[in-house]
Amino acid sequence: MELASRGARRAGGLVLGVLPGASSGDANAFVDVAVASGIGDARNAVIANTADAFVAVGGSYGTLSEIAFALRRGKPVACIGSWSIDPQLLCVDSARAAVDAVLARLGRGGSAT
Repeated sequence: MELASRGARRAGGLVLGVLPGASSGDANAFVDVAVASGIGDARNAVIANTADAFVAVGGSYGTLSEIAFALRRGKPVACIGSWSIDPQLLCVDSARAAVDAVLARLGRGGSAT
């Protein structure tokens, strides 16, 4: 998540981190707003309800959970070297391709800058 946070900040985004634990001090250095949820893995459902689209990079069972919640809610999910469990997944080779794929699925077209 640190690499994603760093990239989002570098691109000028506001970085919101929804943390599983009860301490905002657990956020990485690139998080602008840390939400210490204290709800553990249940935060994956909160994130799936909130985000418009997802990019899964690598990952373990937490990533699998987030992918499943997102797909269940009909949200587009691009994956880079991650779980390839469903034909709805947009499996790509780069971050730019992932962003382009989810933007296209959302009907927002254009290329990521």
